[in-house]
Amino acid sequence: MLIKHKGRLFGDEIPRSEITPRAFFENRRRVLKAAGALAATGLAGLSGEAFATMTSPDAKGQKLTAATNTKFVPMDKVTPLKDITSYNNFYEFGTDKGDPAQNAHSLRPRPWKISVEGEVKNAKVYDIDEILKLAPLEERIYRLRCVEGWSMVIPWIGIPLAEIVRRAQPTGNAKYVQFISLADPSQMPGLSTPILDWPYSEGLRMDEAMNPLTLLTVGLYGEVLPNQNGAPVRVVVPWKYGFKSAKSLVKIRFVEKEPKTSWNEYAPAEYGFYSNVNPNVDHPRWSQATERRIGEDGFFTPKRKTLMFNGYGDQVASLYQGMNLKANF
Repeated sequence: MLIKHKGRLFGDEIPRSEITPRAFFENRRRVLKAAGALAATGLAGLSGEAFATMTSPDAKGQKLTAATNTKFVPMDKVTPLKDITSYNNFYEFGTDKGDPAQNAHSLRPRPWKISVEGEVKNAKVYDIDEILKLAPLEERIYRLRCVEGWSMVIPWIGIPLAEIVRRAQPTGNAKYVQFISLADPSQMPGLSTPILDWPYSEGLRMDEAMNPLTLLTVGLYGEVLPNQNGAPVRVVVPWKYGFKSAKSLVKIRFVEKEPKTSWNEYAPAEYGFYSNVNPNVDHPRWSQATERRIGEDGFFTPKRKTLMFNGYGDQVASLYQGMNLKANF
């Protein structure tokens, strides 16, 4: 999302970035080689800790034990950690891309509660540590594309959102899942600017929430989520534009009617409810046909062609069969 300010648009500048560290690629190759060995020997029960030893880079954050799910390892270069953690959209901490890294130190990610509520038989308030134990943590390397035209490839860590949905036991009335982010002015200085109607709200159709790609995310790059990336828990939906991935969640609400979403409320002609990556549907103010991959040798590198559904069409196109994706953007 871009917001006009002092005669310019935020998101215009993309800093020059280093290439992905060679050591990380070598680790990824070992992961894939190990996965092949597991399949050949039947040792599929190798512990997640053994995988994490190979995949987690040195970092200051708290480490997470997570096995790499080799079904979700694209052949794209992974974006360097320094770019993932310094170039962010998180307007609760400011509108410049560098503001979240500068200001999010005030966020207190522990203790943390997440309320699962609404049209469910099993409403529950989870502690963040309970979320971490609901299912084995997985590392999944997903592409993420922002509507502004830049993209990253990120090694996320989390569990399928479907695990929460199944435990909640939605009633027959539950057609959508709404995500509500924290809105605490004492922790989030950006709330003093009335850009959006806080708290931040996003939503998915039930079948989108249940899709195996949809990840309830607690970490990246082998460690817990940094504050500026949505600590301690966020949702990642890799075939949709990045603003669909609500951060610092405090509520997961099951509802009957399509929920209001923050950017759709702010500018309904620009940000639709579905928010699928679709290069054939331009934003009213710019094209969505191409993108710039953060970390690929700077601003003057030729742009990439944007892929339908961000390249995840084989897994999600059937969800929208028969829909007019220009009207339902």
